[in-house]
Amino acid sequence: MKNIFPDFPIFKTNPGLIYLDSAASAQKPQAVIDAEKNFYETSYANVHRGIYALSEKATELYEGSRETVRKFINAKSTKEIIFVRGATEGINLIAHSFGQQLRKDDVILLSEMEHHANIVPWQALATPSPLRGAPPAAGGAVLRWIPVTESGDLDLTNIDELLKGVKLVAVTQMSNVLGTVNDVQFLADKAHAVGAKILVDGAQSVPHMPVDVQKLNCDFLVFSGHKMLGPTGIGVVYIKQEILETMEPYQRGGNMILEVKKNSATWNGLPYKFEAGTPNIAGAIGLGAAIDYLQDVGMEKIWEHEQDLVKYGLAQFSVLKGVRVLGADATSARSAIFAFDIDGVHPHDIGSILDQQNIAVRAGHHCAQPLHEKFGLVATARASCYLYNTKEDIDVLVAGIKKVQETFT
Repeated sequence: MKNIFPDFPIFKTNPGLIYLDSAASAQKPQAVIDAEKNFYETSYANVHRGIYALSEKATELYEGSRETVRKFINAKSTKEIIFVRGATEGINLIAHSFGQQLRKDDVILLSEMEHHANIVPWQALATPSPLRGAPPAAGGAVLRWIPVTESGDLDLTNIDELLKGVKLVAVTQMSNVLGTVNDVQFLADKAHAVGAKILVDGAQSVPHMPVDVQKLNCDFLVFSGHKMLGPTGIGVVYIKQEILETMEPYQRGGNMILEVKKNSATWNGLPYKFEAGTPNIAGAIGLGAAIDYLQDVGMEKIWEHEQDLVKYGLAQFSVLKGVRVLGADATSARSAIFAFDIDGVHPHDIGSILDQQNIAVRAGHHCAQPLHEKFGLVATARASCYLYNTKEDIDVLVAGIKKVQETFT
């Protein structure tokens, strides 16, 4: 893979920075920064509403990014691509709108490795809600869980039994703690065989590996721009068009409206029916630039690079005494995410001491408390790599961990 390190200005303004927190949010290349800046400087106007040239140009750029996203994940139509603030809002949109179709005793199948954003919205359908307009299933849906093995894989030995009565499977393609890459195509086939839909949380996978919604045959896919070199506040929901046409809007107002009378309203066509208000135009354009950058590097090359980092990183961690890496023994494919625990040291202390050495890692439960409880932990430190990281970064991290251990002995 070509040397892309100079493309990221953060490393010029912060010399010596070892950034290992890309699972939380990725750094931005100059091309993405320039795309947003150029839009504000040369082409800014609201979209879809103006007949003047500047508005038409802004609309062209905004919709051009939608087409870029469509091609990137191989959706059939831009009608299936909805811009939202991020994966979290995307899941909430699906839980609210598709959730209206769920009824009492319908089962939602999750996994124990899910991010909170793919747990809490579904809990709202299984817990009585005082909110007006709560989906009909509120208080009646049932949550069921795919177990995680001690090695860090999904335990699918009993999947046929787990799928009984299931109407929706909601599962991450790549764990933000274990790095495990789940076989969501297999789960999609299993779900569809019993008449269920499948939602894939692609917040971690889409930035790091090729993702093709036709091959996966998923019904829903969500991901965030900021984890894939793009801006914050922009994300994508992919939903098969035939499903979208059965769903009611998540929010109402602005461009999602076709016509309003005093006592009624009708909705715009897809995908605008699900994009209320003024969208994050600059964010969408920045996301399009991020995708262009990733494709220029090559998603296969990025994944191969990270596989080298996985092998190297696990080998380096394996010689450290008193250090445990969650998911290190997983048999599934794995990304370059290393959530680790050091005997006798709190993760926040690990993060603090590493920060003093200009090494940025995450410390906490990483919005995955049920998974940490599964492994008997409250929190871990997490180092997560991306295309701008190297084996030398891992060497610096390992040396930093040794210094942490020295500090506490």
